[in-house]
Amino acid sequence: MLTTLEHGDCQLTLEFKVPKGSNSGVYFQGQYEVQILDSFGKADKDLKYGDCGGIYNTAPPKTNASRMPGEWQTFDVIFQAPRFDEKGKKIANAKFVKVIHNGVVIHENVEVKSPTTAALGGPERANGPLMLQGDHGPVAFRNIRMKMK
Repeated sequence: MLTTLEHGDCQLTLEFKVPKGSNSGVYFQGQYEVQILDSFGKADKDLKYGDCGGIYNTAPPKTNASRMPGEWQTFDVIFQAPRFDEKGKKIANAKFVKVIHNGVVIHENVEVKSPTTAALGGPERANGPLMLQGDHGPVAFRNIRMKMK
């Protein structure tokens, strides 16, 4: 699902629920993914960027804050869009300023050098849609709130 509203810097809060083994993601600007995955019970030392809360292709969560499959979970994310000069040249990478999963800080100040593998495609830009992935297994979303900065 893609929003018609495009965003740059923002703060997003949403709730999601996945069954055992399911996989999804939240793509800021349709480009930069925070992974949703059934990672319940996985040890912190074994976490990878593809686990729940991971910034895909970039950084695993600092700790596993995942709840059991089938329970509602939350992400609270402060996102900073990439910056461009007056000629359109990128001068600063996108950044996840803070990602909180179920009340636990799992990322702070993580730069994303390029879009996630399964991003919408096209060049990076100052604004883009929110994309909720739903093609890797069942997922439910609710209470999605975005504050643009």
